[in-house]
Amino acid sequence: MTTRTAESSTPSAGQTILHVLGGLSVAHLLHDTLQSVIPALYPLIKDTFRLNFSQIGIIAFTYQLTGSILQPLVGAYTDRRPLPSSLAWSIAITLGGLVLFAYTNHFAGLVLASACMGTGSAIFHPEASRLARLASGGRHGFAQALFQVGGNLGVSFGPLLAAAVVMPRGRAHLLWFSIVALGAMGLLLRLGAWYRSHLAGTRLPPGARVASPEPARLPRRRVMMALGVLAALIFSKYFYLAAFTSYYTFYLIERFGVSVQSAQVLLFMFLFAVAAGTIIGGPVGDRIGRKYVIWVSILGVAPFALVLPHAGLVGTVLLTLVIGVVLASAFSAILVYAQELVPGNVGMIAGLFFGFAFGMAGIGSALLGRLADHTSIEHVFRVCSFLPLMGLITAYLPDLHHPPARSDPS
Repeated sequence: MTTRTAESSTPSAGQTILHVLGGLSVAHLLHDTLQSVIPALYPLIKDTFRLNFSQIGIIAFTYQLTGSILQPLVGAYTDRRPLPSSLAWSIAITLGGLVLFAYTNHFAGLVLASACMGTGSAIFHPEASRLARLASGGRHGFAQALFQVGGNLGVSFGPLLAAAVVMPRGRAHLLWFSIVALGAMGLLLRLGAWYRSHLAGTRLPPGARVASPEPARLPRRRVMMALGVLAALIFSKYFYLAAFTSYYTFYLIERFGVSVQSAQVLLFMFLFAVAAGTIIGGPVGDRIGRKYVIWVSILGVAPFALVLPHAGLVGTVLLTLVIGVVLASAFSAILVYAQELVPGNVGMIAGLFFGFAFGMAGIGSALLGRLADHTSIEHVFRVCSFLPLMGLITAYLPDLHHPPARSDPS
């Protein structure tokens, strides 16, 4: 008996379902707006609870580690048993964490709230990534990039909204973001209904996977080596990004004496540059190959990163914008490349790589916070400036020669 898979049962083979991808990108924007508000409030939380940088790192580490552990587990489970309703539930769990952040009076409460938000993110990303691939019509890089750009825009809006809404009025005003959460839940319920109707009549037998039946092209040893190289590149990218997402505001305040709100606006500018750069990697990778995109996006950042710790304020802002645009194109290319290395495991690979990215960002936040306590924030950025040089190991990735996406029948 032939096993039918969700990916092979798209409404029209080769047709990209743009309204689904657009809706999913907007949902990702709303989801990551909620998620990114908290890191933007670290200066406020640090002063309110009299925390040191190590404790800030623990809060960030808890959020990232929770997502890191749970995402591959969720992805592996939903490869076999899709859960369209989990998309909306993920937002509900994130909202619970946000409410706890608004009202807790203890450091332990902050850590628990961070774990709740990490759990919500862990549930959202694997299933949403699979839905993006399902609606891609074979343009997998484009679909993943469009999905990712929504998230990166949300990450950039979070600090701006935190500066405008929460910083002048206090933590309790985090509750205003429940409007965003309810909007995201409504949208994801509609997308979940499309997903569920798409799966209707194609229920998978136990143990079957929601993915393409295409066989692996490379020997197992080469696949494992390539996955190891991709993991090392994720390490370099997200350790470096952790310096910005958790400590860029502190760097600007300490080195240049800018105000907290001005620092948050500059963080928004960096994160918006990341969002703008995200959409480049996917479609370009569809056309010229993902390996080339990975080369440029990781190693291409190195010259700018090395100059950054020695630049003035204006130079720092300009360099970070370039770094954000160039570095951002890496993740969608890495993720789709990995899914092509291990066909038939879309959710598990998405969960594994989202989870590993979360884990590296969390460990990076914790270790860099401890390093900052023992040295300085400026020293942290000097150390991190060498990380993009790890892009040299992209040379060890095998070439996956695929035809252009428009002729891909899956």
